[in-house]
Amino acid sequence: MKVHFVIHESFEAPGAYEAWVRDRGHQASYSRVYQYEPLPQSADGIDLLVVMGGPQSPSTSLAECPHFDAAAECALIAQCVAAGKAVVGVCLGAQLLGAALGAPHERSPHREIGQFPIMLTADGKANDKFADFGSSLPVDHWHGDMPGLTPDAKVIAFSEGCPRQIVDYGDRVYGFQCHMEFTPQVVERLIAASERELAALGTQRFVQQPAALRANDHGAMNQKLFGFLDRLSAAPRARCRRASSARGWGPSWCGPIR
Repeated sequence: MKVHFVIHESFEAPGAYEAWVRDRGHQASYSRVYQYEPLPQSADGIDLLVVMGGPQSPSTSLAECPHFDAAAECALIAQCVAAGKAVVGVCLGAQLLGAALGAPHERSPHREIGQFPIMLTADGKANDKFADFGSSLPVDHWHGDMPGLTPDAKVIAFSEGCPRQIVDYGDRVYGFQCHMEFTPQVVERLIAASERELAALGTQRFVQQPAALRANDHGAMNQKLFGFLDRLSAAPRARCRRASSARGWGPSWCGPIR
């Protein structure tokens, strides 16, 4: 399997996603946009697209962040969805995924930084890709926004602080607002990049400070992510997908994939 990562900042690393690629013997390629590496020109040669997080939002302009082209990323996402590729968006990536399908991102009711449980909905419990998640699972968070919902989207999981933690946008297309890929190394990078932010947020209900962040265990969460990715990669390729044609990001319909 050929997995392509879109990485927006050095401190928003793929973590356990990259470990899964390595452990399963898949091939990884990268668009480190913070180093001005280009996005793929098309969905060709990609089996799984993973779009990572970042401090930007889908509404961030090139003037505000010259290395982040939201429209270009949405176009790539829409192409991959239309071609029946597997797509996973993480945090900002989940918001871009929703936007590429015509659902603008929104503010989350609460800012979440740290490890807090997510709860599966009835749709989540019925989805076999999440068969070993149980009813509740402690996972990591670092966000203030959440992905939009298309008319056909299904919320797989929510948390006390955010109603959209995992979203099913269709066959093999998922948005993760939560960060199941975090490892101790990734968390250290985020802490180093967010010292002022963490200090300013103080004792908000769903915000942990560095000592608590460093004490969190990520192993069980990472293993659940591996199981999801195994089932996602084994799922049959989607035969028909819909993508938003608003703003010219992709076709509104695609026929059977030959």
